[in-house]
Amino acid sequence: MSDRLKCVLVVGLGLIGGSFARAVKMRGLADRVVGYDLNPQECQLGLQLGVIDEQAEDLLQAAAEADLVMLAVPVKATEALLETLAPVLKPGTLLTDVGSTKMNIIEAGQRVFGNLPACFVPGHPIAGAEKSGVQASNAHLFERHKVILTPLPETDASAVSRLASLWQALGADVLQMTPQRHDEVLAATSHLPHILAFSLVDTLAHEEQNKDIFRYAAGGFRDFTRIAASDPVMWHDICQANRDALLSQIDQFTTGLARLREAIDQGDSQTLLGIFTRARVAREYFSTLLSGTAYELKPAARSETPTAEPVPSQGE
Repeated sequence: MSDRLKCVLVVGLGLIGGSFARAVKMRGLADRVVGYDLNPQECQLGLQLGVIDEQAEDLLQAAAEADLVMLAVPVKATEALLETLAPVLKPGTLLTDVGSTKMNIIEAGQRVFGNLPACFVPGHPIAGAEKSGVQASNAHLFERHKVILTPLPETDASAVSRLASLWQALGADVLQMTPQRHDEVLAATSHLPHILAFSLVDTLAHEEQNKDIFRYAAGGFRDFTRIAASDPVMWHDICQANRDALLSQIDQFTTGLARLREAIDQGDSQTLLGIFTRARVAREYFSTLLSGTAYELKPAARSETPTAEPVPSQGE
């Protein structure tokens, strides 16, 4: 970044907020990294681990002094937090978030501010882990991962550029898309897989012989259901926040699964082979899209998805 930040305030020192604070601090991208969390023990631990420089004793004062305010709280808590911070934010303060849904964040901002601040740039890092809390924070978490920014027409272009440069300095690959498209894409690629994993594990847990099922589960089961260990409260909130897009994806999946069930029931080899072959080809293509990222599966040519636009580095 060309403009060094004097003070960064991170509200919410969970995995993502803590990793953002730790990464900014480790790379020396701000003079001060201040943390705030409803659980003061998380802040104290953050200080001990060197994740933050200071603990915000007074949230309003810390927000009033900040050049950048990062909201790393559950999506359902964002509106109340915006109401608290709105009166004290300086003009020009970069305001952003890390929520997995974007339309509800923007709508919350509109209810609080009326006209959204020009320096409000919603964002979403596509990175994470099943572990939570500041102790799980990792300064390298965002390296070679995508961060999606969803600015609105009224968003200041320089604010988008500054935030993109900050994420790029953390090693992330920054993209832009509309908030609506973001929520549709994430419903398909993140929210639906989590829902399926939760559902599968919950269903099998009710089986009478579930001990044998889990004891003898192979790698495929462990790989697919790993994400069912994610935070239930967070995913409850995401389901409510992205309800319509997620329901649409569930309906599409249900239709596809019913087609597969019928083919198995009827012994329809042609349909089965067609589904499996198309899926294999699509999966191999997906692997090429991941080449060069932290999700890389095998060497392949770099490609961008058609649903997002890369954000150039400063000076490009």
